[in-house]
Amino acid sequence: MEEIRNAAQKRLEAGDLALGAGIRHARTVDIAPVMKTCGYDWLFIDLEHNAMSLDTAVQIAVAALDAGIAPIARVPHMQHWLATRFLDGGGLGIVMPHVDSADEARAVVDHLKFPPLGHRSLIAPLAQLGFAGHGIPETIAAINQATLVTVMIESPQAIEEAGAIAAVPGVDVLLIGTNDLAAEMGIPGEVGHPRIEAAYATVAEACRKHGKKLGMGGVYDHEVMQRYIGMGAKFILSGNDLAFLMASATERSRFLRSIDPR
Repeated sequence: MEEIRNAAQKRLEAGDLALGAGIRHARTVDIAPVMKTCGYDWLFIDLEHNAMSLDTAVQIAVAALDAGIAPIARVPHMQHWLATRFLDGGGLGIVMPHVDSADEARAVVDHLKFPPLGHRSLIAPLAQLGFAGHGIPETIAAINQATLVTVMIESPQAIEEAGAIAAVPGVDVLLIGTNDLAAEMGIPGEVGHPRIEAAYATVAEACRKHGKKLGMGGVYDHEVMQRYIGMGAKFILSGNDLAFLMASATERSRFLRSIDPR
């Protein structure tokens, strides 16, 4: 059986940046090869903050598998039923928001991994394996290995518990949701604030100690992005489809207005 290739996971294993593109407004499968061509490693299919259906998310996920870009979805807080259905349909990872404790992190792993790592219910055949039939032990091992489990750190409590969360077996990435964290700290929008930088340092140290990866979300100022990447952030939510579209479209319209000969 061929190894399932999770492009984000491979980037992280090599010590490189794993670049993610947020998907909130796109509703067609061509977004997967488009973002692959644009240089991204994973899709952040956001099922927490938009009205995209599970069916659409799964269709995008299957297209992403073919394109060689990892389909990863964020689901609402502890909505394990939605997370496992996305994985059953072809997903290669889940981002779980608002994880504040090691107990919550253990519950995430328990629902997302097959035995012996967790208690996820087995289904086959799976899109991740090209719908080919394989033995149950081989299928379990392959899917467990390729499924990236990411927990979001978005509160002062989660920062305090970062060491315990990072120590949970089966957690791969601690992704700081910087905007929500700043709001929880009473400094909304100040993603470059010294208190936020200190939070990054705390989580980065927890990740180094326990062999996990540090993720960054909600930071789009280039100087601040560079600062936190310099502190060890590797799993990078780089922006989302609407923001990319609006930035490029705005730049083009401003250019054309600027050369109007009238």
